Amino acid sequence: MSKYKQVINWLTEKIDTGKLSPGEKIPSENELCDRFSLSRQTVRHAISKLVEDGLVETRQGSGTFVSDQRAGEGERNVVAVVTTYVDDYIFPSTIRGIESTLSDKGYSMLLSFSNNTVGKERQILTDILGRNDVAGIIMEPVKSALPSPNMDLYKKLQNKGVKILLINSFYPELTLPHVSLNDADCAYNAVNALIEAGHEKIGCVLKLDDGQGRERYRGYLKALMEAGLPFSYDHVNWIDTIDIRDGKKAFQMALERLRECTAVFCYNDQVAGMMIEVLQENGYRVPEDMSIVGMDDSDIARNGVNGVRLTSIPHPKEKLGEKAAQNMIRMIHEGKLAFNATFEFEENVILRNSIYKRKK
Repeated sequence: MSKYKQVINWLTEKIDTGKLSPGEKIPSENELCDRFSLSRQTVRHAISKLVEDGLVETRQGSGTFVSDQRAGEGERNVVAVVTTYVDDYIFPSTIRGIESTLSDKGYSMLLSFSNNTVGKERQILTDILGRNDVAGIIMEPVKSALPSPNMDLYKKLQNKGVKILLINSFYPELTLPHVSLNDADCAYNAVNALIEAGHEKIGCVLKLDDGQGRERYRGYLKALMEAGLPFSYDHVNWIDTIDIRDGKKAFQMALERLRECTAVFCYNDQVAGMMIEVLQENGYRVPEDMSIVGMDDSDIARNGVNGVRLTSIPHPKEKLGEKAAQNMIRMIHEGKLAFNATFEFEENVILRNSIYKRKK
């Protein structure tokens, strides 16, 4: 990390968490130089970047102060929040993080659910386009691995001055910022947990229609290639939202493609849980015959499925919501230069008894 970014990250965290309030003076250059053992030039560079982002403002002869990013009188003060589902194990916590952060800054939340369908997403975007009180949208994209028919509405909203921040995934066709997991790196860590346990033939079950599936496949491939392990597309299984909703039928088909494997990396804990049930119903011992790793570190992982507690990668949930809301507020109040609101969380594996250590 660049030295000046240490100062930026420290001050940003203090401001985002309210430890430095709007209008409050930040520590002096001398104090920051002493705290981080940096030169005055480096500290000034960090402060100038924060000024460009609109996070602080310098007053001649007085010092540097935290900018007031609260919603003002007569300003658009609504942030629309659109997620795919409400009853998924991730979204209640994420929504809670968004709402509490927006509320602290004087913004109200307009909440909608797209049910992961492009038609519902279009209806929601059209409704928002017709309003004049919406300053920004925090949006989980629908079927983000596929081209969207709603690009025209996103562009119309941008032209209207509405800030848009995507969460959990992103549309490759749109240059919009996103706050999400670093899905590729997290998948890489998950697959490496299997490799380190001595597994060489590792399959995967991933979602075809969500961008997270695309990025997690990228991490799966990277882990195999770096370890010098054989790759076979016969061991790669793609499912979609409808397959998961319909139950175990698609997982029975996946099982046929995993017969040569001793381990499988799954898109998330829900998929991993269904995979465990299908494996056990077909006479497999988990993890002895088939080790398994999920993602999200949900209740499914922690409580276990039929005695198997899942090794998993945690999802930041509420922290992701807080970060998305913080970055949205900064976008609304950004300075002369556009604020780069993209942020990806890095997470490590939580090991449980779903991985069997193979003898080499």
